[in-house]
Amino acid sequence: MLRKTDFYIDGKWVAPVAPREFEVINPADEQPFAVISLGSKADVDKAVAAARRAFPAWAATSHEERIAAVERLLEAYKARMADMAEAISREMGAPIRLATESQASVGAYHIKNFIRALKNFRFEQPLDERNPQEMIVREPIGVCGLITPWNWPMNQVALKVVPAVAVGCTVVLKPSEIAPMSSIVFAEIMDAAGFPAGVFNLVNGDGPTVGEAMSAHPGIDMMSFTGSTRAGIAVSKAAADTVKRVALELGGKSPNLVFADADVEKAVIRGLDHMFENTGQSCNAPSRMLVERPVYERAVEIAAAHAKTAKVGDPAQDGDHIGPLVSEAQFNKVQGLIEIAIKEGARLVAGGPGRPEGFNRGYYVRPTVFADVSNDMTIAREEVFGPVLAMIPFETEEEAVRIANDTPYGLSSYIQSGDPERIRRVARQLRSGMVQINGKSRAPGSPFGGYKQSGLGREGGAFGIEDFLEVKAVSGWPVDGA
Repeated sequence: MLRKTDFYIDGKWVAPVAPREFEVINPADEQPFAVISLGSKADVDKAVAAARRAFPAWAATSHEERIAAVERLLEAYKARMADMAEAISREMGAPIRLATESQASVGAYHIKNFIRALKNFRFEQPLDERNPQEMIVREPIGVCGLITPWNWPMNQVALKVVPAVAVGCTVVLKPSEIAPMSSIVFAEIMDAAGFPAGVFNLVNGDGPTVGEAMSAHPGIDMMSFTGSTRAGIAVSKAAADTVKRVALELGGKSPNLVFADADVEKAVIRGLDHMFENTGQSCNAPSRMLVERPVYERAVEIAAAHAKTAKVGDPAQDGDHIGPLVSEAQFNKVQGLIEIAIKEGARLVAGGPGRPEGFNRGYYVRPTVFADVSNDMTIAREEVFGPVLAMIPFETEEEAVRIANDTPYGLSSYIQSGDPERIRRVARQLRSGMVQINGKSRAPGSPFGGYKQSGLGREGGAFGIEDFLEVKAVSGWPVDGA
């Protein structure tokens, strides 16, 4: 049993003010494998005080010094990649190959992309060439409270911590208490990279205690939160009294539009594989597959057959299988939504309730596909966060767009079509922060974030850097020769 009950505050590991031990469960066997301590408001106060003390000196360091620190971070992170992958696999059930090749490596990917964006970022520039004495200055916003989720832990930690400290902010990080071990490894990496004391601080804890204390804290200038829409609303409400900036990356119910002129087999298999990745626990998962009526039944047959080939297995074993869901609460939620879908009349064509064959413990679920879903069914409205696909037929392009946009979310959308004009036309109409076409991945540094109840702000590259900056307009800036 690992014991990691200290917090990283002011450049050292310190005991909590009032220890409250909490077991971290391995979702593969439902057994505890580590113990942390949940923090309190007093621990948050200590971390915020350290961050405020460190802010003036860190904000005054040169752009070049901070880039050098982030470059050291990248090297330190690479050296601990195997430790990071193991921590993620054990804490949230990601199969070790996925944990290594995607979950852990995405942290290094983002650090590398931020270094490139930082080298090209202008913190001071004239308003325009006609107004050289109107200088626009971008400055660090101050102390940032960062709350990250359990499903892609290093993806979110890197997207928040790195741009914040790189522009001169200081931070207090609260990872999910369900999957805290990877963030503890990350704190060790930050320490190894030589960041000054107080620039980075880590306090473990739950949302109602530590998350609430951070969101309401008058010493925190900005909150950046990733998680459920419900929790994001709570962060926003708690932050309102101090009028701090709030950046949110929340839920999604992303539509995947498959038109008859697409390569239907490739499109369906690609969409299903994406849906099942990370056991469906991704906010941008293409969980609603909208299929044009002439190819709909064929698409259902392909999806059902492909889902039945999906393997489920122990995350400690190498392979491209699906692991368990992260927790008992998540397992029960997904099982409940599968049962509701059946009661509401969706046609079950693969998977269904219960654990897969051969499993009598662990939070494993059956890769599931529902056909003949209408967009008013619960399975089409609520974010399942499990390997469950809802297939919806449509007759016309206009109907497809209407169904796709008929959701409180707007994180991502996907289009499968062979018609360039249609692709451009539909992409412009979809109300989401991201659109991916025919399996094309997002480019490095592309902004990640959504419309509507999927959040506020963008993460990644120059867009993610801007989130942590204030904009100052200076009139009468001295210009040589003027």
